[in-house]
Amino acid sequence: MSASDEGNAAAAGYAPHPYVGGRTAVLRALSAWRMRWPGAPRVIVLTGNPGSGRSRLLTGFLMMCDPGYRKQLPLDDLDPATVPPDLPAPAVPSPAGRTAAQLLWLISDHFGLNADHTDDIFTELATREEPVTLVVPDVDQAGPVRTANEPARVVQDVLKPLAATETVQLLADVPRELAAELAGSLPRGQVQVIDLDEAEWADPKGLVLHAETALTPESGAPERPYTTDPSARRALAEAIAARADGNRLTVQLAVQSLLMQPEGFDPADASQLPGTVGEALDLHARRLGADPQTLRLLLAPLAFAEGEGLPVQLWGALANAVAGRDMSQDLADGMLLAAPFIQPVEASPDEDENDEVEAADGDEASDDSGTGADAGRTLLRLMHPGLAEEIRSALPDTRDAQTRIAMALLEAVPQQDWSKADPYIRDHLAAHTLDAGLLPQLLTDPGLFAHADPVTMRAAIEAVPLEQLGAPARTYLRTAPLLTRSQAPADLRAAFLESAFVEDGLAPYAEALHTLGFTLPWRTLWSVPLVGVRAVTTGSLPPQGGDSETAAQAPDGTTAQVPDGATPGSAQPGGPVPASGTSAPRPVAAFIVPEGTPGSRTVPRPDGDDSEGDGRALLLHDLLRPEYVDADPAQVQLPSEQAQAAAPFGLSRGADYLRVWARADREVVAALLSDTPFTGADLSPDGVLVVATARGVTARQILATPRPATPTVPAQRTGTADSDASDGLEGDHS
Repeated sequence: MSASDEGNAAAAGYAPHPYVGGRTAVLRALSAWRMRWPGAPRVIVLTGNPGSGRSRLLTGFLMMCDPGYRKQLPLDDLDPATVPPDLPAPAVPSPAGRTAAQLLWLISDHFGLNADHTDDIFTELATREEPVTLVVPDVDQAGPVRTANEPARVVQDVLKPLAATETVQLLADVPRELAAELAGSLPRGQVQVIDLDEAEWADPKGLVLHAETALTPESGAPERPYTTDPSARRALAEAIAARADGNRLTVQLAVQSLLMQPEGFDPADASQLPGTVGEALDLHARRLGADPQTLRLLLAPLAFAEGEGLPVQLWGALANAVAGRDMSQDLADGMLLAAPFIQPVEASPDEDENDEVEAADGDEASDDSGTGADAGRTLLRLMHPGLAEEIRSALPDTRDAQTRIAMALLEAVPQQDWSKADPYIRDHLAAHTLDAGLLPQLLTDPGLFAHADPVTMRAAIEAVPLEQLGAPARTYLRTAPLLTRSQAPADLRAAFLESAFVEDGLAPYAEALHTLGFTLPWRTLWSVPLVGVRAVTTGSLPPQGGDSETAAQAPDGTTAQVPDGATPGSAQPGGPVPASGTSAPRPVAAFIVPEGTPGSRTVPRPDGDDSEGDGRALLLHDLLRPEYVDADPAQVQLPSEQAQAAAPFGLSRGADYLRVWARADREVVAALLSDTPFTGADLSPDGVLVVATARGVTARQILATPRPATPTVPAQRTGTADSDASDGLEGDHS
């Protein structure tokens, strides 16, 4: 392209981009990439030091790529080689606060891909006839937990596969330490690295213009000789830009500090101009007559803040913790001192928490980065990540500072009741303790597991080597994909964890969840790690005298034990357990298992059926307690039609979800989602749900108190019919 091609550019030269204010060389390269100019690379990796202006540059470029926004820009006055063609806007999936998996599903949703797993996303993109254009900004801000190294995972799991896909045209803003890894994965000619701190891409004139514009009275600067006199203003802007050595953040902080406290400033004194972000902090403090260390200590809690920012009510306590002394007076007197470096932000509301489980397939599909508990209140954060990095790096011991912050957050939990804790503490304490090296010690509280945002909790735990995690943390990690996928509220998260603890032999943790005020839909009675269960059925054994019914040998060669404190005939969750030798029928669950499973017996066949077996056998288990039953499967009595009709609950089943609903009003009282397909499920008339998956069999007592069902004429029944819940002894008993 040339000026004659457009014919509208001013003869005296082109106007700078109204938002970027320069960067002509980079904008030309990006425009050639967007229009797929011959010789232009398919992939551009944009990088630079913190504060180099990568985000601002990408924002200005994307303004020209958006058909709607282009109408608001003076495109005819700009260098036509910097203006991309008028095409549909590229996809701009933001990694900020997201995991690599979430970013991939965001891309999949945008393009409407038919992907069940993350690997399918790249396959689907590779088969598209038309190339797709992706701009991925702010990779350095990826992840719900700052210290969990999510930017590296985004490069490895998202950007490198995208870059290797020939149908993808990619522009990514990547930290310098990861830029070479991404670029090195591609052949020469397909990729270009643009480092904004290199001389080839430097923009000293644009930096001067940036400072000069900020110093004008039209931008809010007070009237001073160096702001109202164009020549003096230009000279000061040149001095600020020269001292900043190309760093736009340093220029921005220098101007903001100056304009906030203009008295006593001598534009001829170069020592009053910062050369780095750290010097900008210290000079501002000295100009206001404060100790620079006090300013840094005040800002330290914000430098360590997670998520969107720190709630203002926690700032003082965390500042005291980091400083090791009372900072309340410094905080009260220091608002003017800290103001140029702080940005208030209203927490963005996330999507409402689901009241019931979604039945989506595939990997983690949730796009939520939190529970939305902070929504609607004001948070504080530092105005730029580079500023936070400077404050953290100047502390003598960042791990000690994080330890102090973590302890202060723990002390701020009322009576150690997580339901009363500040949402920031619930959701981000794990991230602070991770950075302090203390996370494994924290991961023993089932209440925290249930209340914390599962996305941030999972990201923090996954950053810890598996061998350092205790059994409860490993159970949480195993369950976390289910928690994030379902977007379940705290009560349902607690229910999923309660079952997982029982499955993993951690009954005390499961029991604790019943004492913490959660409204749980069930109590998990027992779980057995059986492999190959094809179906389950509930029923009962007829009354027998003596001890003819005994505990059977488990498939692993052991005998299942009654839980501590439980005895035959004692009150158990879901009702009394009849002791051996009593006259009451014994409720049992029957599993169809492979022949040869220890303790199993051959499936009974109808009289006269001499056909060979189909490799199946029956194994009996007590319905209400963790004990196998040694009895003839032919003696199992199935619930009568009358008992089934009078049952308070019904069961609906999908491939990986179950819903238990009250027959009286069709209201769902329990929803169960599984990370592996169900191989069998049945619901006893008294509300014990028995479910088999590839992992084993688990029994749950439904805790809802149903209202009596109103008799209806079957032909007039409305609503969704029960699905087949089991192909056990005689089919569905829901």
